[in-house]
Amino acid sequence: MVAVGIVGNGPVDLLPDLYLYKDKIDIWIGADRGAYTLAEHDIPVEYAVGDFDSINAREKAFIKQHTKYMEQYPSEKDETDIEIALKKSFELNPGHIHLFGVTGGRLDHELINIQLLYQIRNKGINGYIVDKSNCLEMAFPGKYTVSQDVTYPYISFVPYTKVVEGLHLSGFYYPLTNTTISWGSTLCISNKLLSKSGTFSFEKGILLLVKSCDTI
Repeated sequence: MVAVGIVGNGPVDLLPDLYLYKDKIDIWIGADRGAYTLAEHDIPVEYAVGDFDSINAREKAFIKQHTKYMEQYPSEKDETDIEIALKKSFELNPGHIHLFGVTGGRLDHELINIQLLYQIRNKGINGYIVDKSNCLEMAFPGKYTVSQDVTYPYISFVPYTKVVEGLHLSGFYYPLTNTTISWGSTLCISNKLLSKSGTFSFEKGILLLVKSCDTI
């Protein structure tokens, strides 16, 4: 399955090491200044999209030299640059979409970017928001396996819908059986796996799975 990586113009100091994803991502898309970030890291940019209002003429020329396709949009538009990049990624029929540079900075952008995971998951695509301290996924009802990740050792389950019902956690330090959690509940914050993997399942609602680490 094709894996797409989208880089936005969030704070660069919050980005993970993009080089660790060079072998995992098949196609890179830069949204606005995110295209410049990719070019600076010498990562081939397939598409550069957005209004490019956060770069100067020199940086724009640098992007053009390092991308195959550059599509500029007007500053006054109905979509954010990240959503434009996401729609471009859907045209590629990916199995996985990684979003980088979409957290930090303006809170309104960060919150709506998290909601974009619903668009991704609703199309049957695995979506991830990744920064230096977190890896975020969205899950619909079902059973899932979680593998241990030394980079993000803490695992939290946050209800995206008002209520999540029938939650089971197995192989975790704090297991659960047929539990209901709702908005504002901290019951499922900061858990850990007991071994290399564990499972979770639930029957109703939508969950956000957050793998994280302490900020250094």
